[in-house]
Amino acid sequence: MLDLRTFLESEKNSIFRPSEEISTTHEITAIQYSLEKIKKYPIVYINKPLLDNKTISEFPVVTNLTASREIVCRSLGIKDHKTVSSIYSKRTGNKIDPIIINNNESPVKEIIKTSNFDLRNFPILKQHIGDPGPYLTAAHATTYDPETKIDNTAIQRCWVKSKDKMTYFPYPSSHNYRNLQKFWSKKQPCPIVFWIGHHPAVLLGTQAKLKYPESHWRACGGLLGEPLRLTPSHLFGSDIMVPADAEIVIEGEIPPDYFEADGPFGEYTGYSGPQIAAPIVNVKCITMRKKPIYHDYGSGLADMLVPDNIAMEGKVFNICKQIAPSVTKVHVPAQGRRFHAYITLDKPGPGEAKDVLMAALSYRRIKMAIVVDDDIDIFDDSEVMFSLATRVQWSRDSFTIGGLSGSLLDPSTPSGANTLSKIGIDATLPLPINPNFPSPTPPRSKVPDNAIKKVSQIIYNTDFNGWPQL
Repeated sequence: MLDLRTFLESEKNSIFRPSEEISTTHEITAIQYSLEKIKKYPIVYINKPLLDNKTISEFPVVTNLTASREIVCRSLGIKDHKTVSSIYSKRTGNKIDPIIINNNESPVKEIIKTSNFDLRNFPILKQHIGDPGPYLTAAHATTYDPETKIDNTAIQRCWVKSKDKMTYFPYPSSHNYRNLQKFWSKKQPCPIVFWIGHHPAVLLGTQAKLKYPESHWRACGGLLGEPLRLTPSHLFGSDIMVPADAEIVIEGEIPPDYFEADGPFGEYTGYSGPQIAAPIVNVKCITMRKKPIYHDYGSGLADMLVPDNIAMEGKVFNICKQIAPSVTKVHVPAQGRRFHAYITLDKPGPGEAKDVLMAALSYRRIKMAIVVDDDIDIFDDSEVMFSLATRVQWSRDSFTIGGLSGSLLDPSTPSGANTLSKIGIDATLPLPINPNFPSPTPPRSKVPDNAIKKVSQIIYNTDFNGWPQL
């Protein structure tokens, strides 16, 4: 059985554990920003989170759980993170059915509170300047379609406003939003459950890009490599199942057609999103382990970008592979937020590069796609820039398309616009005039492998501290 705790134990040498009291207002997020500045991505475990009332929370905080691609891929049993796009696509396609666990056997049901609870006792973070209060950022919102009874799970933010009330932002194109609207169309409150804390494989499974309606539980099992253990929620029973091995579950209802101010909030784009009118959740029950670990995502940081970007890599790989068998790898780099995709092709045929570009740009979030040959490492931005600089003529190898769907959170979208423009760039080498002819492009400069091997030991044994950086 795999859960958050077994994962933390397996990665105990990759965890940064400051012993000091660290405030849940800005300071824990500041640790993540500081680590990212020096390009270090350990898991961060805060044993003494300091609440705004100047008391130490009884619940520890774990964050930066998924900031490292290497650590995330280890959680999936993948040795090389550069191969994750094809493996993610395969495993989320080879789904494993969940198993049902009785409530009395479920760790997340060790404590059940239907009264005398206060959400503000959890060490919920206020991350950025401008955020109006503490936000749940790693809470997995689970609703169901009242027509088919099929559930959906997604990471969607909540501003905790009081002991039992929070605003909730269901992205307008999300499956949870569609479920919400179906309940509201009947003037009924929408049942909703938020669960927090689990193994990274489960977290990545919830971000699989599926059709509607389709449950994520089987995709979670595919990535976990074993059936996900589920248990009925306390309020809604089998209508909404929850992971039995989660840390915390928050259950409530969304009253129809009632909104309150939400935000501004520091989004994944790296910008503060505007204040909006959002539905509210009336919280009616909390279940949890006896000593739960509170999980938080650093919004706009690698911690939040890496897992969803890996899920996007799997989706884009699946879309493009159906168009062109030459597709071998996909990378959605954190530097491009969730808007850029780099795609490796192995000996593409005539027209295949542009076919792949069109396919990639059909995915709503991607607004720039670049295809390269397999001699270019798409996980190294300097290599991708090299291919753009030396293999692209813009009039021949690039195209833009307007009027396509995109992300509503993209800050570059013109005010009031419902569509945006996208660009595709073919940075592959020109094909020879005849398959039997040599490439029309000169070979890349290289140093012999034996020379590299000989000097590498000299460099390895030299102390370069204090030497100039780029």
